[in-house]
Amino acid sequence: MLRVLAVDDEAPALEELLYLLREDPRVARAEGAADANAALRRIGAALEQGEDGEGGLDVVFLDINMPGLSGLDTARLLAGFARPPLIVFVTAHENFAVQAFDLKAVDYVLKPVRRERLSEAVRRVNGLAEARAAERGERERRPEGADPSAPGARDPRPPSGETVPVELGGVTRFVAVEQVHYAEAQGDYARLHTAEGSHLVRIPLSALEERWSQWGFLRIHRRYLVALGAVQELHSEGGALSVRVGGALLSVSRRHARDLRELLVNRPGEGDRARG
Repeated sequence: MLRVLAVDDEAPALEELLYLLREDPRVARAEGAADANAALRRIGAALEQGEDGEGGLDVVFLDINMPGLSGLDTARLLAGFARPPLIVFVTAHENFAVQAFDLKAVDYVLKPVRRERLSEAVRRVNGLAEARAAERGERERRPEGADPSAPGARDPRPPSGETVPVELGGVTRFVAVEQVHYAEAQGDYARLHTAEGSHLVRIPLSALEERWSQWGFLRIHRRYLVALGAVQELHSEGGALSVRVGGALLSVSRRHARDLRELLVNRPGEGDRARG
């Protein structure tokens, strides 16, 4: 069950948001704050008590346009903590989705808030909160001195609910990272390829590589970042290496070929896909 803090300087909007949150059966407790300073004091008290403390918080639903510290400023401050609460932005402004992604927000909900849309945001948060709790339990069970980076100690898949905001015609859509087969560089943008189609995002491929490498994505070329789990075939012809991913045949640069081969061969149950 989620412990929620909602932050909005407009009282009617805050009351409506709290009402909808308290109606959701996945929310155990929802409290409000009228500005960023009050929110930071409440979050600080929660962090002092620890994640399992009585006054702990799992997620902050945060307005962006507020006097003094904005929601984005508040999120940047929270990013400095080791285990801050999850963040969902709730705003009337469509043009901050990229900044929200950079700040690792779980979701980006536009005002006026619809019950169905808020329910989807709560679903995403709940999945991540459960994953955090499971990870915390695993850390507590792990023998002292055990290496958390050892094989099998970390799940390479992106956590359920991890998304990328995609803007199209004034509509912000969220694409699940686990659905992305590969990303292709297009200048300062990247095109995400999924089974359903492709989506252009205003994020450089290098930024995606830095964040997604922990989840089994590998840079195979200056143009391509590939999900290893989506690789169907490995081809070697005339000294040139390529991979088939989601129906596309992608070139592998020489500097990345060795890492790719080793990772594919060592992937449990996947080595028999390689063809050379």
